[in-house]
Amino acid sequence: MSTSAPSSHDSLTWHQPWVDLGEAFATRVNPTPLNAPYWINRNTALLQDLDWPSQGLSSPDALLAFSGCALPLGAQPVATVYSGHQFGMWAGQLGDGRALSLGAVDSALGRQDIQLKGAGPTPYSRRGDGRAVLRSSIREYLCSEAMHGLGIATTRALCLTGSPQTVYREEMETAAVVTRVAPSFVRFGHFEHFAAQGQHAPLKILADHVMTQHLPECATRAAGGEHQGNVFAVLLQVVTEKTALMLAQWQAVGFCHGVMNTDNMSILGLTLDYGPFQFLDGFNPRHICNHSDTQGRYAYHRQPNVAYWNLYCLGQALAPLINNQDLTLAVLESYKTLFPQALDRAMALKLGLAETSAPGAHPECRALTDSLLTLLAKEQVDFTVFWRRLSQAVASASLEPDHPAWVQVRDLFLDRSAWADWQTLYAQALQNSDRAAAARTMLAHNPKYVLRNHLAEIAIRQAKLGDFSEVDKLLNLLQSPFDEHPTQEAYAQLPPDWASSIEISCSS
Repeated sequence: MSTSAPSSHDSLTWHQPWVDLGEAFATRVNPTPLNAPYWINRNTALLQDLDWPSQGLSSPDALLAFSGCALPLGAQPVATVYSGHQFGMWAGQLGDGRALSLGAVDSALGRQDIQLKGAGPTPYSRRGDGRAVLRSSIREYLCSEAMHGLGIATTRALCLTGSPQTVYREEMETAAVVTRVAPSFVRFGHFEHFAAQGQHAPLKILADHVMTQHLPECATRAAGGEHQGNVFAVLLQVVTEKTALMLAQWQAVGFCHGVMNTDNMSILGLTLDYGPFQFLDGFNPRHICNHSDTQGRYAYHRQPNVAYWNLYCLGQALAPLINNQDLTLAVLESYKTLFPQALDRAMALKLGLAETSAPGAHPECRALTDSLLTLLAKEQVDFTVFWRRLSQAVASASLEPDHPAWVQVRDLFLDRSAWADWQTLYAQALQNSDRAAAARTMLAHNPKYVLRNHLAEIAIRQAKLGDFSEVDKLLNLLQSPFDEHPTQEAYAQLPPDWASSIEISCSS
């Protein structure tokens, strides 16, 4: 393995916060090179957001660096150790089994941690090969950028490389590496790890690091007297707020994560670890997107409560630092108010009623939402298509049910009478509002395009044949999912019948 990839990355200064924290947090380990690596896709939009050198994804050195075949000058790759609860059970020590942090680099978005996923085994691979397959890598690469396009906090993906090297999962597949980018990849499980071992000194070091480097508002809020000036309680509060907002946004766009283990939860409230995810097609609140989730623990409708359960685990981990059980429980209890308020606000935006409703406090909006979701679930109406057509109907400037735009919505329902009843109530709610403003709000919060399973599957099938054009097309489309893209209408249509037969599991 080459020790450095010199020219393309000379202008970047690398830092390694995990090394600075101490040996207890991470193990130094070099990536294992892929055979004959090649580019699959390069995210030039993210490169521009970072304001990094334009040649950063164009040189042969970059290909070597982002496929684990060489190290950028100054990078110090490490795998971090964490523990966690998986499917509700304590799993003990886990860690970065196929992810390596190269280090952190300053950018226009602030300091960003650069991580290779699929770059070979680490001390935490638990007898695994440390690789990621092409199939799952394409899904993560596209979905992390799709979530960013939707305005949902997420890790991002800078590039995707592949190799003819084979990896065995349920069958022989080829390997790939995703270069992930985030301010930090610290997980709930990092805190659980040290708390479970009674190692309170490194637990405090980690908490101080997160607050100093990533959540400085904790110190400010504690200094203002919040939670009795207990900065660790404020840390739990900030994480609770960010998690509640993220979950509300997931639910509002119909996103199913599929494997909400505590080690897959970001301390910064970022959507993390794209495995068996799915955007809902037909609206079924009980939908289970993960074929491995035989008990339905992570079904769509259970995600908000699972997030609370995971926060409770984080609260237990931080309890030795907070040192006040009642205060810890009070912070966690706030989720039960924060999440409904955030979801009410998100649904008010989707309905175009945000300007006439205080967040979480408008009974008319809540009643409209509840009755609508019941109606959608009864007939499993396509979630994304419905909301977009509703937005376009409001944009038509007519509230007449026989207007062509409203007929397009009505045609999604078999029970026309039930739809007519709801539409009458909704029209009444809109009558005293600025409908042009409502339409603009709705079109900006109800995406036309999401990464449906069948779209990803088509891109994967073509990529296996060496054609990566569909990956590129989807990336460009999903980075602006609220725009019309009139030449790409096919990507906004109802899914084909075969889409329901796609099974997504934890295997990657």
